Amino acid sequence: MKIKKAIIPAAGYGTRSLPITKVIPKEMFPINGKPAIDYIVREAITSGIEEILIVVSRNKNMIMDYFDRSLELETFLEKNNKQHLIKKITVPNIHIQFVRQPIAKGLGDAIRLGKPFVNNEPFAVLLPDDIFIENESSLGKLMNVYQMVNSNVIGVKKVEEDLLKNYGVIDGKQVSDHLHEITNLIEKPQSSPPSNLAVAGRYILHPDIFSYLHRVKPGSGGELQLTDALKDMLKDKPCYGQELLGDRYDIGSDKEYFELLKRLHDEQI
Repeated sequence: MKIKKAIIPAAGYGTRSLPITKVIPKEMFPINGKPAIDYIVREAITSGIEEILIVVSRNKNMIMDYFDRSLELETFLEKNNKQHLIKKITVPNIHIQFVRQPIAKGLGDAIRLGKPFVNNEPFAVLLPDDIFIENESSLGKLMNVYQMVNSNVIGVKKVEEDLLKNYGVIDGKQVSDHLHEITNLIEKPQSSPPSNLAVAGRYILHPDIFSYLHRVKPGSGGELQLTDALKDMLKDKPCYGQELLGDRYDIGSDKEYFELLKRLHDEQI
């Protein structure tokens, strides 16, 4: 079944990037004149996604405004002979809708809000913290794997051992080049991680995941974790991890955000 829908959870507080995220959503951090979330949406479009649901919170109206037309600005540009700039503010040609997450209760809760939108179809999830720079779409790779296995597929990246404590980490067996059948998922292991493969912010999920999300119990901080629902689902249905070989930048990390800006700047010179 073709994957046509994607959820982008963008309701978090961005605590790693405070104090700037008190007033500017992390998803709106500028990257070469565009907000980070623009790159996420365009990755989804490139991969063939036709409809996107962005999960926001009360203080994320800036994201909604960015993906809306500004008729006043367009009129101003036309009257002042700056029509060539209108293409810079043209919104992506894709159906985008929004839903609010009233309380920050975790990634699992944010995705759970998308059940009516998904309508019992397989769907993609793209975390806006993670920007991939590569020739082929990371999401597109996962979509191709899903068509083969008809089950959950998670994007994973090799990560240095001292950083694994910051990510979900998979355990499993390799079944082909860069593809692993997952036997366990550990959220932010503080010691003895089961592998060096960390979850990398891209998922293709079977719609059955919603029944597990509704049963999962709150974890640390009272949050509902997608990882916990995926672990429960492993008992009934296989899950796969596809290694993503392109360069990933976590814009929630100051170091990686500035490395990304420098790389893109250098490539333009």
